[in-house]
Formats: sequence, structure tokens, C-alpha cells
Amino acid sequence: MAEKSLFEHILSGDIPSHMVGSGEGWYAFLDIFPRREGHTLVIPTTAVSRIADLSTLERSQLMEGVAEVQRLLTIKFATTDFTIVIHDGPLAGQEVPHVHAHVLPRTENDSGKTLAAMWPPQSQDIDHEKLSVLASELRMEGN
Repeated sequence: MAEKSLFEHILSGDIPSHMVGSGEGWYAFLDIFPRREGHTLVIPTTAVSRIADLSTLERSQLMEGVAEVQRLLTIKFATTDFTIVIHDGPLAGQEVPHVHAHVLPRTENDSGKTLAAMWPPQSQDIDHEKLSVLASELRMEGN
């Protein structure tokens, strides 16, 4: 039997959390190391590490939780802009092996950055041929 993750301990009440909301198949709580005020984590109640391991229903429930958290944060922070991040696996930066979405309210001058700021600058030359080949290969993988 695998050891319970931090989030499973939170779901079972073994570890306290600052709940923001919950619903069918999801639970949301404030991040204890927030990148900004209101930084909320939304987790499925099913303990899996990767999005692909959730059922279609569970993925839908998780996104319903994200939308509800956005609604609550919109009221509190008077914004409709959010950064929503899911690190899907350890190489993507996932620190707790349980699917979770980070929901951060964005406001004027909050010092947050864009996804592009996470990597070095890219060439501004668009290689449509290379993109076309990759897209074709990806479609073929699904057949």
C-alpha cells in the first residue's frame, strides 16, 4: 500500500488546511506558501498523480472546482483575471504527487509574470513547416 500524499492527509483531516470551498469530487484550500494573496489549490478527491489518470467525470469536477474558486476570488479581489497552473508530473514541477491546480488571482501591478517568463526568450521566427510536421505526427499517434 502506497504512503498517503500530503493532500490525502489534508482530505482525511489528518493535516489542517484553510478550506476555500469543496464540491462533488474536489476540494480547495489556500496555499500555505502563496505566490500572492488568494493563491488557492484545487485538488480532486481522487488521489492520482496525473491528469490522465482521472476519469472524464473527475477532470470535469476538478474544473468545476477551479471555476468556483475563480468566482470566490473574483468577489474578494475584484478581478476576473487568473493564472491557473497544473504541474503534471515531477519533471513539470509537481511537488506533491496528487493532481492539483494552482489558481492565482491577477490584479494590476501584482508583480506576477507570464508563462513566457518561465523560459529563456525564444526566437521570434515562426517555423510553420516544423509545426506542421509535429502536429501531423501528434495526430497520427492518436490513431
